[in-house]
Amino acid sequence: MSESVDLPPDWCSSNLEEVARSLGGGTPSKSDPTFWAGGAIPWVSPKDMKTFNVISSEDTLNEKALDRLSLIPADSVLVVVRSGILSRTLPVALNRLPVTINQDMRAFVPVRGISAKYLSLQLMAREREILSACAKNGTTVASIEGPALAHFPLAIAPAAQQTRIVAKLEELLSDLDAGVAELKAAQKKLAQYRQSLLKAAVEGSLTAEWRAKNTPTETGAQLLERILHERRARWEAKQLAKFESQGKAPPKDWQKKYPEPVQPDTTDLPVLPQGWVWASIEQISSDERYSLAIGPFGSNLKVPDYRDSGVPLVFVRNIRAGKYGGEHTKYVTPEKAVELSAHSVASGDVLVTKMGEPPGDADVYPDKQPPAIITADCIKIRCSHDLMSPVFLKTVINSHIGKRQIEPMTQGVAQKKVSLGRFSSLAVPVPPTDEQTLIVRLVDEAGRDAAEQLTAIELSLKQSAAQRLNILRAAFSGQLVPPDPNDEPASVLLERIRAERVKRDDQKKAAGPQNQKNRMKNTYRPPLAIGGVSTDKNLVKDQRC
Repeated sequence: MSESVDLPPDWCSSNLEEVARSLGGGTPSKSDPTFWAGGAIPWVSPKDMKTFNVISSEDTLNEKALDRLSLIPADSVLVVVRSGILSRTLPVALNRLPVTINQDMRAFVPVRGISAKYLSLQLMAREREILSACAKNGTTVASIEGPALAHFPLAIAPAAQQTRIVAKLEELLSDLDAGVAELKAAQKKLAQYRQSLLKAAVEGSLTAEWRAKNTPTETGAQLLERILHERRARWEAKQLAKFESQGKAPPKDWQKKYPEPVQPDTTDLPVLPQGWVWASIEQISSDERYSLAIGPFGSNLKVPDYRDSGVPLVFVRNIRAGKYGGEHTKYVTPEKAVELSAHSVASGDVLVTKMGEPPGDADVYPDKQPPAIITADCIKIRCSHDLMSPVFLKTVINSHIGKRQIEPMTQGVAQKKVSLGRFSSLAVPVPPTDEQTLIVRLVDEAGRDAAEQLTAIELSLKQSAAQRLNILRAAFSGQLVPPDPNDEPASVLLERIRAERVKRDDQKKAAGPQNQKNRMKNTYRPPLAIGGVSTDKNLVKDQRC
């Protein structure tokens, strides 16, 4: 226990090693179907620890696997001891039926007189302390030191008081959890509303009434045709100037060398309103050099190039959060920035993540930020501003139209990525410019209202989490339920637990190694029954001893 916490007189400090039996797990060979075929025994791994009560798992084993794995009795405490999630939280759960576990888990089977739920809730209350005190150093994946966790100090209340504490916690936390569930439901509805808003914006229904009352001076189709014609005219003028400077006559069919921008693939895309037209990302990009670009490859920008000041770098995390600058910003020298000028971004450029789960999050680089350099796994689009509003383009990419096209473009197994070549053909709706401006304004107004509601929900969720932690801490410092003078003190309970352990150890020594081996070999394992796993109380009782 923390030295700053004084325990009630009838409580004691102990640890998991003293009040529970620790069991590990493993992974039978995936290439050997005899362990997995027809399996009905849950095999719990970190990915199954999403709820407090574990009643199933993604993978199951058959009885043959029990020759190599321990069958964890129901109502044991399951803890994740190796997973990236340990950098944020400590998953703890109770298994409501017998299970097996993999090597990234640890199970603690409480002895008689110790409530499994009391232990599990206390571990949750002490999460921050456990993650700090028991972290294993020097590992690539966040891990917990087994011995440190086993010896981590816990507050043990009298057995009867444990029951009262758990009952009171169930009452208080169920009310709190109901409120949290409502907040998360509202949060989900806001996310759905946002997608519905974006859908209406990019498919035209948001501005249908405006179109009925207004005739644009130039439709989206006319606008695209004009911009592409002007782009080709500029290219031809540059080529003629180049020939003239070289003192050469233009060669035959020189105009055929014009690099036509890729056409959009509109397969399975919705029909657009009259006056709108589909264009590709390459078509709506500016015709200036490097208007469509990705971040520098590998050795062109390395960590040793980073500086504490200079020209800022933009990472995937900046685009996702929509936040640039600040104390955690990395920079490169102005000289390095010149070297990486092909990857420079300026205010108004649209930035897109080309990597992630999923890739394709878009943002507009803000007006008040200085020119920057994008890093690997970022895409930059500099729009032809006469054709496409950067904010409207961001809206399209973040909508279902963008996501639906980007998903099949992704490649890679470990990390999904989008190539620039494939991304350049992504289809974008082009409304008239006046309608683009209106759409951007309407989405911004509605988005601000939704963002305010979302901020309020997130604040309430944080307050609920803090309240939950305060309730748990009060419970395990003796402040939640009053003591009962008739309760057997925890010291007596722990003495009995120690005496029973000594007795068992003496019996094992007297039995000898061969008898012990035979005893383990002949351990009764009943056939699977309810839910594919036996709930035989004799088995549970035997494994709790």
